[in-house]
Amino acid sequence: MKKKGLLLVISGPAGAGKGTVVGELVKDENVRLSISATTRAPRGQEQNGKEYYFLTKEEFEKSISEDGFFEYARYLDNYYGSPKKPVEQWRQEGRDVILEIDVQGCKKIKEQVGDCVSIFIMPPSLEVLEKRLRGRGTETEENIIKRMKRAEEELTLASGYDYVVINDSLEDCVDDVRAVIRAEKLRSERQY
Repeated sequence: MKKKGLLLVISGPAGAGKGTVVGELVKDENVRLSISATTRAPRGQEQNGKEYYFLTKEEFEKSISEDGFFEYARYLDNYYGSPKKPVEQWRQEGRDVILEIDVQGCKKIKEQVGDCVSIFIMPPSLEVLEKRLRGRGTETEENIIKRMKRAEEELTLASGYDYVVINDSLEDCVDDVRAVIRAEKLRSERQY
């Protein structure tokens, strides 16, 4: 009998490297990344079903009424959400699924899915985090200040996660997250 895959919720402040860590994890053919849905228009080369599921406002609201999202939010007149259907299908197939979402979204998912595993990716320090944000070369000074303030707030919520993994070295961080996945699969309640 094929065991149900894990639902992994990964969060962390901007610049902590969670996207890079997730990118390494999904190289495993047994790991899938949940794709969010949005009502905003595609940008540049974005493709439906790759970066996002692009829905009309009516489609999104219909899915809300049918309990089709783990969590959703409205931001700048657009909806964003985590669809349930593909995640549940992959888990039934025995695949592990990652939701890369913010701390508020994690709280909502933990309330709905009792067996989810939450992992907070932590920067080694706020100084390193600021250096990473500045090193991107894509942020204005105003945005860096906003992101640092938000990061400080998010870091206070890390203790609400099942695991906290410090991303000082990408390789070590990915290894630590893989160790969490291995350990979670060995939990006695997942064996029966």
